[in-house]
Amino acid sequence: MKAVLLLVATTLAACAHPPQPIDGRFPPVQVPDVQGGQHTGERVRWGGVIVETRPEQDRTCFELVSLPLDARARPRVVDQTYGRFEACAPGFYDPEIYEQRREVTVVGTVQDVVTGKVGEYDYRFPRLAAEMVYLWPPRPDPGAYYGVYPYWDPWPYSGWGWGWGVGWNADWHGGWHGGGGGGGPMVHHQSR
Repeated sequence: MKAVLLLVATTLAACAHPPQPIDGRFPPVQVPDVQGGQHTGERVRWGGVIVETRPEQDRTCFELVSLPLDARARPRVVDQTYGRFEACAPGFYDPEIYEQRREVTVVGTVQDVVTGKVGEYDYRFPRLAAEMVYLWPPRPDPGAYYGVYPYWDPWPYSGWGWGWGVGWNADWHGGWHGGGGGGGPMVHHQSR
């Protein structure tokens, strides 16, 4: 029993570490700390969602909305931001892959502050010379509870298992979904 608990604890602890390319120790410097031009030359790890990906002659620059990071250094999807920043990395990053709203974690050195616009608003963007731009896999779509979606069912064709089902919208309360692989309990999510 102790071996099982140790294995579970080790597995959970491993899940809480950042992936190797973005692992390490970094100062607690955030975007607002740099907007006045301080901390030039500091090596930081920031993350957020992509607003724009701009390939240039020999590098690609990203405009990002900075978000707090979780224990794995993945941006947390919360209504809180540290502001916007720009990160420029050598080489070509395809905007079709590094597209708007994708989550990234960037490791790089604070370079300077550049002036730009957010809409018509004049904005000062701290800029990083990025050595790593880590693209996170997309999160599962929370809207997948409505419409056709894959769900997990350990006993196929018994109402539980992997399969495809049809979920009903918020008018269906606390019921089952129907369709291809059988029905299982549907988690009801209230519309916003």
